[in-house]
Amino acid sequence: MVAITGTLFVQILVFLALVFFVKKVLWGPVTKTIDERRQKISEGLAAAERGRLELDEAVKEAESRLAKAQEEARELLANAQRQANETLDKARNDARAEGDRIVAAAREEIDQAVASAKEELRREVGELAVTGAERILKREIDAQAHNDIIDDLVAEIR
Repeated sequence: MVAITGTLFVQILVFLALVFFVKKVLWGPVTKTIDERRQKISEGLAAAERGRLELDEAVKEAESRLAKAQEEARELLANAQRQANETLDKARNDARAEGDRIVAAAREEIDQAVASAKEELRREVGELAVTGAERILKREIDAQAHNDIIDDLVAEIR
């Protein structure tokens, strides 16, 4: 058997004291430090996961906003194009109406000028007829004198 000697007994006591010392003095702080480190790593991983999820959410939100902004831009362009077309159509219609009005006014002015010219011509023809009648009545009329007076009147009319 194994004989327990004083040295072995002291070594066992020193070993047990060392184990007790390590367990009471060193093991607690080391375990606490390891647990704190494990907790920090766990929190860091959780924070990284939350950050990744928030980043994914932010990317989705940014894509959604970009799509919405692009849709609004398309709508604005479509509205601007529609308004431009409406303005152009209105301008064409206004120009056409103004042209028609100008043509109608010109025709009216031409009709008035023609009527005025006809009236002036009637007045002059009437005056010439009266003048011709006066000349005819002032002289004795034979066929030759009558033809001469008519020729004179025709020459004056021309």
